[in-house]
Amino acid sequence: MKILVINAGSSSLKYQLIDMDGEKVLAKGNCERIGSEGSVIGYKAGDKNIKKQVDMPDHTKAFLQVKDMLIDPEVGVINNLSEVSAIGHRVVQGGSIFKESCLVNDDTIEKIKSLSPLAPLHNPANAQGIEACKQVFGDEIPQVVVFDTAFHSTMPEKAFMYSIPYEYYEKYGVRRYGFHGTSHRYVSSEMAKRMGKDIKDLKIITCHIGNGSSITAIDHGKVIDTTMGLTPLDGFMMGTRSGALDPSVVTFIEEKEHLSAQEMDTILNKKSGLLGVSGVSSDDRDISAAEEGGNARAKLAHEMLYYQIAKYVGSFYVALGGCDAIVFTAGLGENQPNLRKGVCDYLKCIGVEIDVDANNNAIHGNEGKLSTDASKVRVELIATNEELVIARDTKAIVMG
Repeated sequence: MKILVINAGSSSLKYQLIDMDGEKVLAKGNCERIGSEGSVIGYKAGDKNIKKQVDMPDHTKAFLQVKDMLIDPEVGVINNLSEVSAIGHRVVQGGSIFKESCLVNDDTIEKIKSLSPLAPLHNPANAQGIEACKQVFGDEIPQVVVFDTAFHSTMPEKAFMYSIPYEYYEKYGVRRYGFHGTSHRYVSSEMAKRMGKDIKDLKIITCHIGNGSSITAIDHGKVIDTTMGLTPLDGFMMGTRSGALDPSVVTFIEEKEHLSAQEMDTILNKKSGLLGVSGVSSDDRDISAAEEGGNARAKLAHEMLYYQIAKYVGSFYVALGGCDAIVFTAGLGENQPNLRKGVCDYLKCIGVEIDVDANNNAIHGNEGKLSTDASKVRVELIATNEELVIARDTKAIVMG
């Protein structure tokens, strides 16, 4: 069974074709700058790695390019589209409507669109991708949607509600939703396997640390709290996002700088975080190089990040009533030993003890246990695989 996994953005389209017999990636790539001049498709299959400029004025044309690459006589991996059994889509915001993955129909698409006010940059693009995919692949290939927010739908009210007038929750759905749910779900499940236990017997804290970052508390397989909120801006500092702030910081700067709400939103989402503090870059490799060169603000950015992550892990440790494992994943979580050590040094008070050599060697695809045998909490590096979760859900739903 071959499943095509799609992650559609407003001007991009990431794809993977996965053979579920052995869960092997047959081909993957990315369509970039859709709707703009200089649009490009990337395609990788085996030792074939292609990048070419093609005309993609919209997502439908992008899907046509993906289709052509997959069935190309020279570089393709299938003979015709009938070999694709189903298509799985990532959708960012499922709101309170979608608490699990489901088949796509007209009603599903309309509900995804109705949630656009909660994710204006993502849900319209996700819906557009689903509709464009339907035009290219037809109605005979079933489509499934997998939501970033669904894994977090088990949060209790005390965790997802904000202490603002209740009417704003009733009128507009203002509450904590959480994101990166597919990643947190994957690595927590993998952690249970590595420990040889049922996830229903474990308390796990998962740390998805990348350009966008979130931490989640998972109690016996169910999320009880997470750092991202109504939007992905909440939580701790990220590449360009500020993370949580005193709300008066926003109104104070708006007043002093004579900014509109939209201008302030841009500052908080695109000019803050590691970039804003360091003044160097949102890319941690650049910040690390600057810190090594003696840049005090680059060093401060790292110190703030490590402290904030540790603070959230500590709070979730209390919320869970202790924990059995802490997992690091995503770009920085998988490739920045200094970050993992910096965070775990704060966690010695709860019995965390890091194996320095194991931690330093855990980069560039090397996974595994980072803690010593004496550590009271197991610490692990697990590479995330959101596409595989989407493919697995798609297979399960289509096969009934």
